[in-house]
Amino acid sequence: MTSLVGNANQKDGNFRPEANFSPSLWGNIFSCSTMNNQILEKSIEEIETLKEEVKHMIISSTTNDIEEKIHLIDTLERLGIYYHFEKEIEDQLSRMFDQTVIHEEHDLYKVALYFRLFRQHGYPISSDYFNQFKDSNGKFKETLLTDAKGMLSLYEAAHVRKHGDDILDEALIFAKSHLERITPILDSILEKQVTHALMQSLHRGIPRAEAHFNISIYEECGSRNEKILRLAKLDYNMLQVLHKEELSELTLWWKDLDFASKLSYVRDRMVECFFWAVGVYFEPQYSRARVMLAKCIAMISVIDDTYDSYGTLNELVVFTEAVDRWDVSEVGKLPKYMKTIYTSLLDLFKEYESEIKEQDRFNGVSYVKKAMKEIVRSYCIEAEWFLKGKIPSFKEYLTNALITGTYYLLAPASLLGMRSASKEAFDWIMSKPQILVASAIIGRVIDDIEKEKGQLVTGLECYMQENNLSVEEASADLSEIAENAWKDLNNECIKPTSVPTEILMRVVNLTRLIDVVYKNNQDGYSDPKNNVKSVIEALLINPINM
Repeated sequence: MTSLVGNANQKDGNFRPEANFSPSLWGNIFSCSTMNNQILEKSIEEIETLKEEVKHMIISSTTNDIEEKIHLIDTLERLGIYYHFEKEIEDQLSRMFDQTVIHEEHDLYKVALYFRLFRQHGYPISSDYFNQFKDSNGKFKETLLTDAKGMLSLYEAAHVRKHGDDILDEALIFAKSHLERITPILDSILEKQVTHALMQSLHRGIPRAEAHFNISIYEECGSRNEKILRLAKLDYNMLQVLHKEELSELTLWWKDLDFASKLSYVRDRMVECFFWAVGVYFEPQYSRARVMLAKCIAMISVIDDTYDSYGTLNELVVFTEAVDRWDVSEVGKLPKYMKTIYTSLLDLFKEYESEIKEQDRFNGVSYVKKAMKEIVRSYCIEAEWFLKGKIPSFKEYLTNALITGTYYLLAPASLLGMRSASKEAFDWIMSKPQILVASAIIGRVIDDIEKEKGQLVTGLECYMQENNLSVEEASADLSEIAENAWKDLNNECIKPTSVPTEILMRVVNLTRLIDVVYKNNQDGYSDPKNNVKSVIEALLINPINM
């Protein structure tokens, strides 16, 4: 639920909570997007040429050095151009894993790098390889403290841990505390990398934002490959042009709905909704998926604000029943302001149906519709708790809040525009598999830790009351719940998996957005100035200097 401030609004004789959301930060800057077609064509041509050269670097038999290959793969992933070479990278990693190359390594940096890459690609590699870095007392060796690069690699590797990786729980504390101490005395490039990693770990970062940072770092490296750097910059800017075009389309759609003026209580956050979609998938083949998902996020944001920030209980019950029936004839039962929302919702899903039919792929709209009905019912339960002043048990709260956290809706919605999303994929995601439950838990408890203390119904309040804890104690416990959910999520990505990696990554990326948007216990969606403004500027406004 959104954070509420001020007094209840009773000017129309009804009890209406008041929200005080800031206006959009972006004005009309995304209303149109243009680029010189000649420049565009030349860039595409150069990208294709560079891709062939880099592909040769990956598969070349002359590049037999394992360390060189693993560094190349890590570089391509950090720079955000790995998606051009997924098959080649997978072939190389599979070969390396079968050769058990990590057996022969005793260097902390290399072991941690191999481990992280294998885990991130789903290979079942054991964390026991880190035991060699412990002394006879079971503590990490003091000699490691002189290896800043190795400690950073260990810190990043610790974020792909799963349950049972106790040594990585210790490694995270060990590496983090040391890196925090030595950051001021590191050389320029390493200092920037460590500072960034302590703020945003690589595994939990949004791929596009991490690419932007790592391109700037790679440019400073004396050992950089100019062709790889050139490809990364061109590709980043080309994708930014595509994303701007998509956002221009969405801005016009949002403007036509005119929610910002018709519904004064809603968050005007179309740009942030699209940013969320870019976080889920940035690659060009997901262009329509991004647009479809961004519209769903915007629509559920309006509905969320209606339940949290304006509707009376009687109105919300009627709206919930109307959504459950999903019939345009229900519109006559709704108050005027809700008519706009309801008809827009039904129109959006008709639009989904039409677009999917045109593209001749599996129609998963009925699944998303079912998830939409579920979330609206749960919003109504949450609103009733708040408006009646009820604080439920933490278990009762969480069962409902995992639904209102939106990821049980956004996960199937993210599949709508994907050509590869089959009936089996939709059936799987709607069954609420462990990876999606873990993602929902992370989203819910991190969001709740951020909430202002004046709101009655949050997980934090429920947990504090039930366990007689302070805010600090309850927040620490909820953070631990989130960390355990990350372990569940990491475990669910390890091969063999029942669904394609392409589908799993939608859930992983949805989860990463939580880590970025709610950084430092701040809501970067409701108030984008906190965590999101600078990231949006980098991703969607400012091209990288060539």
